[in-house]
Amino acid sequence: MRPIDLARAHGLSTQAVRNYEDAGLLPPAARTPSGYRQYTRRHELALGAFVALVAAHGHPTACAIMVAVNTDRLDDALDLIDRGHAGLVTARAIVDAVEISLRDITFREWDRGPISIGPLAHQLGLQPATLRRWEADGLLHPGRDRQGHRVYVAGDARDAHLIGQLRRAGHRIADIRTLLDELRGTRDPAQVTRALADRRRALNARSRATLTAAAALDRYLDAG
Repeated sequence: MRPIDLARAHGLSTQAVRNYEDAGLLPPAARTPSGYRQYTRRHELALGAFVALVAAHGHPTACAIMVAVNTDRLDDALDLIDRGHAGLVTARAIVDAVEISLRDITFREWDRGPISIGPLAHQLGLQPATLRRWEADGLLHPGRDRQGHRVYVAGDARDAHLIGQLRRAGHRIADIRTLLDELRGTRDPAQVTRALADRRRALNARSRATLTAAAALDRYLDAG
């Protein structure tokens, strides 16, 4: 196969295919006497596996997996894949925990008026320092009054409640931040429900993509 034959099958440029080979994402190609690359069915399977892995695990992880496979480090490749699956499990658990936690919060609590850090911490059974730490971690974004004091408005109490529940369940700050960023600005309960449903559909799509990627990588491994 010529580089252009391999590229066209995946909507890529020939330069992209050459770059992938140079980066170790494809096995080295044989060369003609005049120096032109010659690709085979094995290269086609490798490229198909890489494209599928990108959809399932993202570009950096897909690159790392293919490089590991092509340098005979299968254990490392499988470890990266397992970590990706574990990340999906964690993401699903967070969505589940948020849905459960929201049942304990009424709409009026979501839309309460401005409140300072002390009263909010007391209502949530927390220390003010905890709310300040969550702000430093990028989980909370309170405003400031004219004196520079923190002011928590509509939705902040909800977010703080969710953070507390998720932290007590052992979820990482980075994982919580990702979900809260998606819900930021969503105040109506119906909107939150739709946002969580969208999140779950996205996770389902990634799970399906991991199945496709696993099958493609398995075909490539068998060809080796």
